[in-house]
Amino acid sequence: FPEGQMRLARAADPQAVAAAIEPYGTYRALFQEAADDPDRALEDAFFGREVGLCRLAFEQQFHYGVFYAYLRLKEQEIRNIVWIAECISQKNKKRINNYIPIF
Repeated sequence: FPEGQMRLARAADPQAVAAAIEPYGTYRALFQEAADDPDRALEDAFFGREVGLCRLAFEQQFHYGVFYAYLRLKEQEIRNIVWIAECISQKNKKRINNYIPIF
């Protein structure tokens, strides 16, 4: 992936970023998902993907990845609580439901 990272480092606009991640299907889908929804940032798409992967960790047995997934989901839960609290404190209740659902 070094050549992809170099192209991404040189990207100055969203079109250049889209061209740099074109060969990588997972990132291309996340970028497209963020581009299609104006209320959702690219960071939210990455967090949503991470939540999905952490949820999958609970479907397997006998591995330590469950503990890591549990901690990452707790971190996301804290981010969601902070998001809701910030929306309430800023009196911006129309965006209060833009959190990342965990389960």
